Amino acid sequence: MSLVRRAVNAVIHRAYTAIRHAGAITPATPAGYRFRRLGDGVSIAFPPGAIFGETYIEIGDHTLIGERVSLSCGMNPGLDLGAGSILRIGRGCSIGRGTHIVAHQSIDVGDDVFTGPYVYITDQNHVYDDPDVPIGRQWPRNSPVSIGAGSWLGTGAIILPGTTLGRQCVVAGGAVVRGTFPDHSVVAGVPARRVRGYTPELGWHDPVRLDAAAS
Repeated sequence: MSLVRRAVNAVIHRAYTAIRHAGAITPATPAGYRFRRLGDGVSIAFPPGAIFGETYIEIGDHTLIGERVSLSCGMNPGLDLGAGSILRIGRGCSIGRGTHIVAHQSIDVGDDVFTGPYVYITDQNHVYDDPDVPIGRQWPRNSPVSIGAGSWLGTGAIILPGTTLGRQCVVAGGAVVRGTFPDHSVVAGVPARRVRGYTPELGWHDPVRLDAAAS
């Protein structure tokens, strides 16, 4: 590589690093003021994904949001969604790049939740009540989502409306999750099921085998 090309390359990388730093959304930036709450040390990396409905979004202290993460409340910007927050992300979380969190009624992400990249979390889905109407034109249905503190969501996991994950749960990469899972669950598959659990009495165990033995 010639000296000129190396110099140009170095300038480009320094400029991009400066742009990423300047473009991050923090509590001290103008874009940060639009949120209901951004805690101390929060950083939403540049470039962001689609972000709207900020007045209904709360993010706890020292949470890091990766590049191209979409955070949205409602169908489109400017909707009146009531007085309270709709999307709440706890403190100390790390949300992987390319993740989408789409809230319409209520999504709670507990403290210290980590996700891999490209996770999708939503509390709304289209219905299939009328077989003669295109599915995309049927009015969607909401159901709250809760992800317990200390949980880990693997790359590409999909969390569907009505899901409740307890504390310290693991969701395998690519899993499609709906339902209620207790603390310390490991869930995997499409549709996801509980493949491992923990209790003080049994330690780590296979809940499927345990249920089969009990029956």
